[in-house]
Amino acid sequence: MPSSSENATAEQAARTLVKLCSGVLPVWARQLAASRAQSELAVSEMMQAFASIGPHLQSAQRQSLEITDALSHDDGKIIGLAQICAQTLAPLRQHAQLPEGGAKAIDTVIELVSNAIAAIENINRPFSQETQVVAEQVERMYIGFQYQDRISQMIALLEGDIARLQQALDGPSGDVPELQAWLDGLESQYAMAEQRQNHLGAGHAGSDANGSDETTFF
Repeated sequence: MPSSSENATAEQAARTLVKLCSGVLPVWARQLAASRAQSELAVSEMMQAFASIGPHLQSAQRQSLEITDALSHDDGKIIGLAQICAQTLAPLRQHAQLPEGGAKAIDTVIELVSNAIAAIENINRPFSQETQVVAEQVERMYIGFQYQDRISQMIALLEGDIARLQQALDGPSGDVPELQAWLDGLESQYAMAEQRQNHLGAGHAGSDANGSDETTFF
């Protein structure tokens, strides 16, 4: 059996540990709270900025589609203009009384129209491509914001659990719950599969292979 001296030493160590936890846990809680608050503020500001970008991006995409439609090969569209010009001027080009050099002048005009149309088409192509690339990147950023929101939820839960542990340390010893009951209560508050997987530990890593890629959090 442990001697009274050993018991006293063990009790002193336990009191020291409780005092240590009581002093350190509030610091952890404050740091987590500050990190979460700053993260949420930053994400909120970025979301507002992207919300203002959205209408401009949609307008650019709409304009790109309109230009592409105008450049289509349908009759009456810009790309079909050269062919229409050639067809319209064909009778004049073959006219017997056409002045000398007239046919060449008509050919030159048709060529200029074709070159202008090709230039317009080349100008629009990169604009359309860049608009699509920007839209895809904005979508990726929104997914990143979703992940950041998930992190904020996880931190908030840890922050609250630290506060509960602080209360348990400072309260009467008879009010301290058993470890398993505490863990069960914590797990019951999880909203995401990844949290449950991490809660169970590495030995259960295969329980949800897609947990870390989950973006539908609510």
